Amino acid sequence: MATRTDTQSPAPHVADSHDLIRVHGARENNLKDVSIEIPKRRLTVFTGVSGSGKSSLVFDTIAAESQRMINETYSAFVQGFMPTLARPEVDVLDGLTTAIIVDQQRMGADPRSTVGTATDANAMLRILFSRLGKPHIGPPGAYAFNVPSVRASGAITVERGAKKAVKATFNRTGGMCTRCEGRGTVSDIDLTQLYDDSKSLAEGAFTIPGWKSDSFWTVRVYAESGFLDPDKPIRKFTKKEMQDFLYREPTKVKVEGVNLTYEGLIPKIQKSFLSKDKEAMQPHIRAFVERAVTFATCPECDGTRLSEGARSSKIERISIADACAMQISDLAEWVRGLKEQSVAPLLDALQRTLDSFVEIGLGYLSLERPAGTLSGGEAQRVKMIRHLGSSLTDVTYVFDEPTIGLHPHDIQRMNDLLLRLRDKGNTVLVVEHKPEAIAIADHVVDLGPGAGTGGGTVCFEGTLEGLRASGTVTGRHLDDRAAVKETVRKPTGTLEIRGATANNLQNVDVDIPLGALVVVTGVAGSGKSSLVHGSIPAGEGVVSIDQGAIRGSRRSNPATYTGLLDPIRKAFAKANGVKPALFSANSEGACPTCNGAGVIYTDLAMMAGVSSPCEECEGKRFQASVLEYHLAGRDISEVLAMSVAEAEEFFGAGEAHTPAAHKILERLADVGLGYLTLGQPLTTLSGGERQRLKLATHMAEKGGVYVLDEPTTGLHLADVEHLLGLLDRLVDSGKSVIVIEHHQAVMAHADWIVDLGPGAGHDGGRIVFEGTPADLVAARSTLTGEHLAAYVGT
Repeated sequence: MATRTDTQSPAPHVADSHDLIRVHGARENNLKDVSIEIPKRRLTVFTGVSGSGKSSLVFDTIAAESQRMINETYSAFVQGFMPTLARPEVDVLDGLTTAIIVDQQRMGADPRSTVGTATDANAMLRILFSRLGKPHIGPPGAYAFNVPSVRASGAITVERGAKKAVKATFNRTGGMCTRCEGRGTVSDIDLTQLYDDSKSLAEGAFTIPGWKSDSFWTVRVYAESGFLDPDKPIRKFTKKEMQDFLYREPTKVKVEGVNLTYEGLIPKIQKSFLSKDKEAMQPHIRAFVERAVTFATCPECDGTRLSEGARSSKIERISIADACAMQISDLAEWVRGLKEQSVAPLLDALQRTLDSFVEIGLGYLSLERPAGTLSGGEAQRVKMIRHLGSSLTDVTYVFDEPTIGLHPHDIQRMNDLLLRLRDKGNTVLVVEHKPEAIAIADHVVDLGPGAGTGGGTVCFEGTLEGLRASGTVTGRHLDDRAAVKETVRKPTGTLEIRGATANNLQNVDVDIPLGALVVVTGVAGSGKSSLVHGSIPAGEGVVSIDQGAIRGSRRSNPATYTGLLDPIRKAFAKANGVKPALFSANSEGACPTCNGAGVIYTDLAMMAGVSSPCEECEGKRFQASVLEYHLAGRDISEVLAMSVAEAEEFFGAGEAHTPAAHKILERLADVGLGYLTLGQPLTTLSGGERQRLKLATHMAEKGGVYVLDEPTTGLHLADVEHLLGLLDRLVDSGKSVIVIEHHQAVMAHADWIVDLGPGAGHDGGRIVFEGTPADLVAARSTLTGEHLAAYVGT
């Protein structure tokens, strides 16, 4: 055996010198030439106030460049099918590894998308039932509610030697319920909400949003199709006319020499409104659909989405519909009990997936739950599932606030998962605000000092102890603890909820005090949203602000979203004696070269498109003639370049005094968005900024009761103080505020707490405590009570 004689340790291998991700000169969004070094195979947490540039650095720079470089390794043909990514604004990016992004983007809101289809658990269940189900009804597709049954017969010609026609029949068994087409619900349309039958088509009988104008082609097709008399009131239509009007199959017609398709009103509405997810619609369209359409559970499949054949095939008296309806923790136990050697690898894979759900704290979900109904935090954790058992190492995992929607009790579990990913030899980058999650960091990068244009620089890099001593906004607020209120408000009345049974609620009775700040708490999945949203319907006197994402294109900005642009346009029009449409970049005032977008976008197929500022308007989006009109010495592009705080001063007094605009700007400043520019595209806002923009918009609505769903989402510790001040002002002005929340500072600040639990799913759904925060801390009878007591340090 050879012996070593040299005692010196060998020089480190050159491959081991790449232990850092180096970023130099990052300028994406509001970043100001940021240069940092991030250690690999460590857990790095990025902190800073909402809008300080965390996502711009982590997602839009590091993760985006990693994904772009991986995409470039594929052939041009494959790249044509992938999302095209532009190179981020950065000078040097060194030492990148493959990035796996787990963000908070909501899951697809398609009505047929469920937790099971989104995680491949359904695909494995279908194979299992197609192998073991009795009676056997067909291949996996026969158990899929997305696959319709197909039958065809006819002659086919087989070209082999002498051609000859052969009669053939073709069958494919699908699992889709024929009545509801795999949606689980059927809809009835209230015709009185679609048109006024006392009017004729020519008089504008339609009451559907966007169908008013005569210039709208859809309306003209009905009036000028030749099937209907446009001047006859609808109630006087003959039987045949009514049939054509409501149900006629698509038919080609000519209107003023243009070929168009005429289709009955009911199928037209079903295609244009009912095939989309309600949550994804604009508010006025959603309100119309809620008025005009009643959704009921499909009577044929009882909401399971599956055909009778698929429901009849069972394994140990359980059908695939029963399996998908089970709570996932129960389903995991059932699968564990199946011992069948012929499908052992499949059972192992399915078992691993279901166990991952339980481990990540989502065991209370069922596979049939529609994906569009998951909260942002739940959707993010569902996406994590496929990475938990992964054998990949030396990968960069990027998380966007993974503790969102988690009770303090569950945060420890999430921390363990992040540490486990790191310990496998991966680089873990986390954008986070919660002190409990920041506490596990190996390395902290704090951005700031402010938000928007006041941020975008690195204020601190180093260890957690260093951050505490650094004097940055995050460092100062890291050990903040809100105290429990000494005195609480006296309620002015009560909102009675009796016998609530939505989802997992178990016949809950509760009195919610009015005229106070009420916080509803409990572990994730305990039934908080079911209680609040299910029993306090948004409508008369109730303003409900949920976690639904703001959808906006590059053309949408805070001014258009909040309705602020209307009074501004009118003020400009009045001051200059011209029409308001000139001051809209989406209407008559738009620069003709870039159509009001401010940039010229060149599509380069599978390569990243190039956008360059429009040379004609220099990115100002308006025609030169429009910019000659001024209001108090400013043109419209200068007003849109102002921050909310500047604009509030500008429209508050003097020549530009506009009360309607000033009111909206005050609300934006109230929710802490004073630094946003009015014309900043919505696509560049952070999650916390969008949440607050939504809050500011809803504050204008007339209502006595405000229902907020986790308003601290995406908020820095310093911003939570602002939010508490805002909630206090709302209550002091005579409103009732009900908040679903996990943040202990909000719990401590409440006048009354309703705690649900004790567990999640069928282990929850009961009221485990009602009373003041002080009583909850003193009793420590629930998980929430224990964590709140630890938080306030009693």
